[in-house]
Amino acid sequence: MISSVSRRFRSQLKRTLSCIKPGWFPVWTKRVTSAGKDSGRALCQGTTLVVPQNSAKVSWALAPAEKVSQIPLVQPLRTAIGKACAVITLALTSLAPLPLFSQSHFDGAKAYDYARQFAAIGPRWPTGPGHIKAEEFLRGQFLPKHDQLEEDSFTADTPIGPVALHNFIVRFPGRKPGVIVLGTHYETNYPLRNINFVGANDGAATTGLLLAIADRLRAGSSQARDKKLDGYSVWLVFFDGEEAFQSWSRSDSTFGSRHLAARWGRDGTLNQIKAFLLADMIGDKDLDIQRETNSTAWLVSLVAQAAKTFGYQRYFFQTDMAVEDDHLPFVERGVPSIDIIDLDYGPNNSYHHTAQDTMDKVSAHSLTIDGDVFMESIRLLDQR
Repeated sequence: MISSVSRRFRSQLKRTLSCIKPGWFPVWTKRVTSAGKDSGRALCQGTTLVVPQNSAKVSWALAPAEKVSQIPLVQPLRTAIGKACAVITLALTSLAPLPLFSQSHFDGAKAYDYARQFAAIGPRWPTGPGHIKAEEFLRGQFLPKHDQLEEDSFTADTPIGPVALHNFIVRFPGRKPGVIVLGTHYETNYPLRNINFVGANDGAATTGLLLAIADRLRAGSSQARDKKLDGYSVWLVFFDGEEAFQSWSRSDSTFGSRHLAARWGRDGTLNQIKAFLLADMIGDKDLDIQRETNSTAWLVSLVAQAAKTFGYQRYFFQTDMAVEDDHLPFVERGVPSIDIIDLDYGPNNSYHHTAQDTMDKVSAHSLTIDGDVFMESIRLLDQR
């Protein structure tokens, strides 16, 4: 089929595809019949490609991830135009990476909106009124949608005394035996309870990310006859008590993950987990995710492969850093785990654990990148 495309057309197509930016998709924006009537609307300036069949013209453009979902679908026209478009489609898939055409981008704008709502609760430190509202918010995202929600409540022995904490676990069943766990923490720092620390990036952004991932998983499973994912089960865990109550130490931090990893170790659940992916502080507009050196090497490589699929290499693993986080209780029990974290927040990390950690520092574009990589990582894990 490609041999039927003129040399001039193929050359023009190659030149145009070479302009594609990472995170941008080539999209159909206008089709013109031989009579010259528009059958679609162009959202941005594109390149008109002349197809050597029936002199039909097809306009297309490059659009960023957040715009792809806004482009209206264009219904097929007459048979001759459909054949012409088939030629273009085959040529494009031969010259560009397949993922550009086989996958749609994650809805980072939806994740951002969830994060905005969650941050608007205000400080969410344990024992405070905002924490109760955060719990109610999470229940409200899953119970009305009849998701498999478990509240893992326990009492932690902390430097301020016994504190009631609550992990939330949401399960999306899959057809393959085994589980992929995605996690984040959702509370804010207790010692910062008096400075209006809302943790927009530190807790809210990744909570929003997992909520948007839940939407994606729910939509995928709802289309199946058996209401299951086509792969491993995916569990989303919202950890409580990641932050220290006094000052960070191995005993004064990660209360929720230490509790859950120990519990799952006792009941055998850890044996089912194929991989644990932790998200932390990755809503930052200036996204720069470090290679966390305590993480499982093959899983780091898999996430790097997922990032490369979308041309996101510059956002991932340019520097190495060891971080104590909610993944360590799982690493220590032999669960393949990775901490996907950007611990470089603001100039010289100056926004971290300050009142400056607000939603204006968070980006829907960064959350799109995060979501793309998490969903692609799930796909790659399903293939293992």
